[in-house]
Amino acid sequence: MTNSRTVVGLGEILWDLLPSGRQLGGAPANFAYCSHILGQRAAVASRIGEDQLGRDIRDALNKAGIGDQFLQVDPERPTGTVQVEVDDANQPGFEIKQPVAWDFLQWTDDWRELAHSADAVCFGTLAQRAPESRATILKFLKATRSTALRMFDVNLRQNFYSADVLRQSLQHANAVKLNNDEVPRVAELLGIEKRSEEFFCQALIREFNLKLVSITRGAKGSLLCAVNGVHEHAGFSVQVKDTIGAGDAFTAGVVYEFLRGRSLEEMNETANRLGAWVATNSGAMPVVPEAGIQKVLADLE
Repeated sequence: MTNSRTVVGLGEILWDLLPSGRQLGGAPANFAYCSHILGQRAAVASRIGEDQLGRDIRDALNKAGIGDQFLQVDPERPTGTVQVEVDDANQPGFEIKQPVAWDFLQWTDDWRELAHSADAVCFGTLAQRAPESRATILKFLKATRSTALRMFDVNLRQNFYSADVLRQSLQHANAVKLNNDEVPRVAELLGIEKRSEEFFCQALIREFNLKLVSITRGAKGSLLCAVNGVHEHAGFSVQVKDTIGAGDAFTAGVVYEFLRGRSLEEMNETANRLGAWVATNSGAMPVVPEAGIQKVLADLE
C-alpha cells in the first residue's frame, strides 16, 4: 500500500493459554497484527525466551508476515504466558506469569532506529511492571519523532500498574485508549473528577496535551474525543466467540485512520468494525479470509 506507515507494538508478547488451546497474544502484538492486516508496516518490539515457546512465537510472526526482526532473546527467563479463563458472558480473565522475558526489555541500537522510523507506537502499563522494561519503554518513546503518534493503551491488568506509571505514560503519550471499566480507576488514581466520560476525556486532553482519547464500551461501541470534537459510535451487534484482542483491534483501527488524516467518525467506524470482527473469532489474531480484510469489514452490519 502506498499510504502504509510504520507502526510498532511495544511491550509484551506471550501465549494466551485458553481452554480451547494456545493463542499468540499480548496487547502490543495484537495491535501490530491488526495494523499489519490493514496494510501497515507493523513491527513487534518485545522479548522472548530461548525456549520452544519463543521459537514458536518467531514462527508465528514470520508466518503472519510481520517478521521477528525486533524480538530480543533472553537466555535466562522464559517466554511469557497467560492462563486465560473465559466466563459465561465470553469475557476473559487473566493470570499473567512473572518474571518472564518481556520484563527485561533492553535498549539497543536496533530499537533506537525503529523508534526513530515509527509513525506510531502503541504501549501499555503491563510491560512496565518491571523497572528495566519500564525504563526501556520510556527511552523508546523519547526517541520517536515529534510527529509520531504515541498511543498509550492503558490496559490495566491485575495489580501491574500505579498512579506513577499512568501519569508518566500519559506524559510521554499524545493519545490514549482505555475501556469504560478502567475510567473510574484511572480517574481516581490521577485525581480527575469524572462527571461523565466526555468530561473525563477533555480533562485528560487538557492536562496531558493529548491529540485523542478513546473509550471503548464493549458491545455498546465507543467514544472518541479530540480538542475540537467528539464522536460516539453505537458498535455492531455480532455473535461473539470471545473478546480477547477486540480492544487491541479497535486501537489498530483508530491509529490506521488517524495516520490517514481521517475524521473522528471514520476512525470510530473502522475501529468498531475491526474490533467486532476479531470478537467473532477465537483469539486475538484471526486469519483473514481470502476475500480480504476490507471486504470482511464492509460486510459487518
